[in-house]
Amino acid sequence: MKRLEWRIAARYLRSRRSSRLVSLITLIATAGVAVGVTALIVVMGVMNGLQSELREKILIASPHLRILTFGRGLRVDNWREALEMIRAHPEVEAAAPFVITQAMVRAGADYTEGVHVLGIDPDTTTMSVTPLPRHFSSGDLRFATQLANVDGGIILGARVSDRLLAFEGDSLSVISPARSRFNAAIGAFMPSYWWFEVTGRFETGMYEYDNTYVVMRLDVAQRFAGLGDAVSGIDVRVTDPNEAPRIGAELEALLDYPYFSKAWQEQNAQLFSALQLEKLGMGLILLLIVIVAAFNIVGTLTMVVTDKTREIGILRAMGLSAKSVYKIFVIQGIIVGLVGTVTGAIAGIAIAQLFDRGRLISLDPSVYFIDHLPIKVQPFDSMLIIFASIAVATVATLYPSRRAAELAPVDAIRHE
Repeated sequence: MKRLEWRIAARYLRSRRSSRLVSLITLIATAGVAVGVTALIVVMGVMNGLQSELREKILIASPHLRILTFGRGLRVDNWREALEMIRAHPEVEAAAPFVITQAMVRAGADYTEGVHVLGIDPDTTTMSVTPLPRHFSSGDLRFATQLANVDGGIILGARVSDRLLAFEGDSLSVISPARSRFNAAIGAFMPSYWWFEVTGRFETGMYEYDNTYVVMRLDVAQRFAGLGDAVSGIDVRVTDPNEAPRIGAELEALLDYPYFSKAWQEQNAQLFSALQLEKLGMGLILLLIVIVAAFNIVGTLTMVVTDKTREIGILRAMGLSAKSVYKIFVIQGIIVGLVGTVTGAIAGIAIAQLFDRGRLISLDPSVYFIDHLPIKVQPFDSMLIIFASIAVATVATLYPSRRAAELAPVDAIRHE
């Protein structure tokens, strides 16, 4: 009996001269489901791609964890003891002190702009805390200088370097606000001028880093920021970045007050929360396309019931049960939903791969942090979309299928 139900359902879906309109509407319903599924997969892929790409870009210069201290000085004095305790944690892969401060870079006689100064330990042992050194397009962590009368070497972000026209071998004047001293003779603070030799440049692809960051040796940065032997904090790399908040809490308990941890998720919580909310909103909105297509399935099956009323009556008179008639139309709707869903899924994945690999959509990195639209299709999201689409299509079959099953054989045969 099951094979008979499938054969009748397949026969009703095939085009015949007397029911070409019904077949056209069936094709439109299938295309509607396919378009909805394609749009859902592509948009979910875009949101996943943005989250993944932004996370990768952010973690180029930002560590998984930062260990800081409370207090007005925003400095860690006894950092060597804390560093040993942090490195002893089984889930910590690498840890190193850092200095971060702000400065003014002067190019020429009258152009000055603000930058973030990052001081890092050139001795990274077996693994650097962040992958920033791998993005040095020139220069390395030795910060080796060739010029006389300079305070040290400095590596510039690519956009900073291009804007200042400062390249490897050039000297650069950097003003340290932290080392400013009050001059009683003139009644004002006098800035502290430092001279650095440009020993390299880095390019991460993340606009904020390339446009505003400069890097120098840790010991030089300590003097530049006026910290003495202290540092700004300790950067930590863990085995699983997603577990950074938990590991940070464990390190806080280990180190005790005044230390506290800040995971990369917490540092960028607003950005990722906004992306997650946008992903949910876009998914729900685009799901409406599939629901609209489901209404087309309802209309299609209703027209099939009207078109096949006499045939249904004959089948019922020949002994086909109402339950089997119900199944025939449910099968029709499922076939329409399944074909549309599979077609849309294939098309969506193909479009996502094409746009992602070809980087066909460019973005303004000054606005979006990245230079192209990344699309990453996750298997879980795809399966959820496929399941939801088939479920919606199945629910859409219930009303017209029940209507067909309730037709009385005699009345159906007499139908004109």
